[in-house]
Amino acid sequence: MSSDRPQPRVSIVIPIYNEEGILHSAVIDLIDRLKDFDWPYELLLAENGSKDRTVEIAEQLAERFPQVQVHSLGEPNYGKAMREGIFRARGEFVLCDEIDLCDTDFYRRALEILEANRADLVIGSKAMAGANDERPIMRHAATLVLNGMLRVALGFKGTDTHGLKAFRRAPLTEIARTCLVEKDLFASEFVIRAERAGIRIQEIPIRVLEKRPPSVNLFKRVPNVMKNMARLFVAIRVKG
Repeated sequence: MSSDRPQPRVSIVIPIYNEEGILHSAVIDLIDRLKDFDWPYELLLAENGSKDRTVEIAEQLAERFPQVQVHSLGEPNYGKAMREGIFRARGEFVLCDEIDLCDTDFYRRALEILEANRADLVIGSKAMAGANDERPIMRHAATLVLNGMLRVALGFKGTDTHGLKAFRRAPLTEIARTCLVEKDLFASEFVIRAERAGIRIQEIPIRVLEKRPPSVNLFKRVPNVMKNMARLFVAIRVKG
């Protein structure tokens, strides 16, 4: 990591896995749309275990654009990649996004809230009033089921934990360090631990229209989600 890179105000963290089909066009489009914003930023591509040309394409983008950084875990692990991206972030504010979303409207609205000091963590909710979830019905239903499980098992008070987030880096990096689970439920643990720590949280509705099918089959994720849900219950409800 070069010390010559300018200090960003905003760090954008995007996990990527087997994204050769959309990675180049999505990053180019995002960089183009970010020209409308007046803050310096870095774009952290958190690659995790891709078996296609994702790493090659990401490294080409990093060579072409100085604001793009890429790091690779060498294993498929969404949550670990996201956490590593958060740890590597240098900006005052961190935006966590998905390569098939790249929602700059969320960036604008979330940063307005953070800069006005109305919250320290802003969550883009797919499930609250005013949201527009255009994913397939099974994906939408899975979100509702997971949120229900989190409310019953862990006392979650919000409407969504996965997807878009924006936060003040300093306090939330410490929350990330306390998280125990990785893969699919890291994002949920991150939000719930922030909630339990008294972090000021605000949810805002978003529109979700994905550019491609999920890179990991929904039903293949269920056993890992259930195992980590049990780990979270013990860590949060039993041990506190």
